[in-house]
Amino acid sequence: MDARDFIKVGMSAERTLVVPPERTVGHFVPDMPMVYATPMMILEMEMASSDAIRSHLQPGWITVGTEVDIRHLGASLVGATVRVTGKVMAVERRVIRFEVEAFEGERKIGDGRHARGLVNTEMFTKRFAGR
Repeated sequence: MDARDFIKVGMSAERTLVVPPERTVGHFVPDMPMVYATPMMILEMEMASSDAIRSHLQPGWITVGTEVDIRHLGASLVGATVRVTGKVMAVERRVIRFEVEAFEGERKIGDGRHARGLVNTEMFTKRFAGR
């Protein structure tokens, strides 16, 4: 399967969340501030990217994250509303490349690049059988 046949540059999606205590660095690491954790921001960026193309995938196919190059530019407190976007910037045969951004209001709190690989679910699952 060739992603260039059905994924197009410019496809995008957006996700919004209110930062809960369990997504803060202080939740995971004692004595750290209760601010939005970088890995949680990256998770939302990956999910927004996936959302941008999921409905265009053929049955039995998914995408998995393969690369992240992210900057976390500013802290957000518990209760802050964060908006995350993922936009297709390039499409290769089996790799889709995204520009990702995160905002609290108009303030950019993160940006970068993310790539997702096109995977056949059945073949992927068979690779791990018997491990």
